[in-house]
Formats: sequence, C-alpha cells, structure tokens
Amino acid sequence: MQPKHPSESRTIMTDMVLPSETNPLNNLFGGELLARMDRAASIAARRHSRRITVTASVNHVAFNQSVPVGSVVTVDAAVSRAFRTSMEVYIDVWMEDRFSGERSKANEAIYTFVAVDEMGRPTEVPPLAPETGLEKERYDGALRRKQLSLVLAGKMKPDEATELKALFT
Repeated sequence: MQPKHPSESRTIMTDMVLPSETNPLNNLFGGELLARMDRAASIAARRHSRRITVTASVNHVAFNQSVPVGSVVTVDAAVSRAFRTSMEVYIDVWMEDRFSGERSKANEAIYTFVAVDEMGRPTEVPPLAPETGLEKERYDGALRRKQLSLVLAGKMKPDEATELKALFT
C-alpha cells in the first residue's frame, strides 16, 4: 500500500454553539463536543483508509477551555499514525471569540479507529508519511501512546514497550 500524508485525511468541521447544546452555565456540553470530535475523527480515519471505520477508543480528551454559547467552534482532525488495522486520529478544537473574532485552542483529543470490511473484520490500512514538524512529533508520540495503552490493558509486558522505556533510560 502507498503511504498517505496526514493532510489527505484532514477534516475540518466548523459550527456555532447553540443554546440547546449548552449546560446551565451556557457552555457547550462536553458530550456534544465529544460527538463532534468523534464525527470529524471518523471522517479523517475513513479518508485515510477508504474503509468503514469504527471508534476503538478515546485515548485522551482535554477540556481546557469552556466554549460559550454563540462561539464558532472548529474541530480539526487528521490521522497522526497508522498501524496495521488501526489509526490514531489527533483532534484540535478551536474556538472563535464571538466579539473579537480571535481564535484560540480550546480543547484536544486523541481517538483510535479500526478499519473494518463489510463483515466487521479488521482490515489493513495504508501507512502514514508525516511531513511537517508537528505531524512528525504526533507520529512519534503515537507509538508511545499505543504502547502505554497496551501495557495498561495487560496486552503488553512493560519491558516490551521499547519506545516507552526509551523515555526513562
């Protein structure tokens, strides 16, 4: 399979936060943001694999800033690393101030998707070839994150997590 670049999977979804999507403090519900991130990440994973994709895990979510009603929210997702049948998708969430128009990073997340065939069986995906410095940084970190997840799940022995061990030796 030919390697693909993260830019080929990049998915940008922009929307406004409406009153029906907010909590009593008039900020976007966390669950609503998770759903938006899941949709964008799913599209990114599908663009990379050209297969049906399913969410395997939500590895990390950081709700760093509240997103108030009326804000314009942009969810920017791209595949950060492809493994045999799975893909890590890194998601940045940007908020545009409704008065000044200034954009700031509000949240981020990392999801893992698995490509499946029509019978729901995992299927191989193309490798990823990062280009920019940020893409390379996220690509390198993805292997460490995967090894940590496997160790915590008991699916890998800690001494086998070579990338992870390299951080501490």
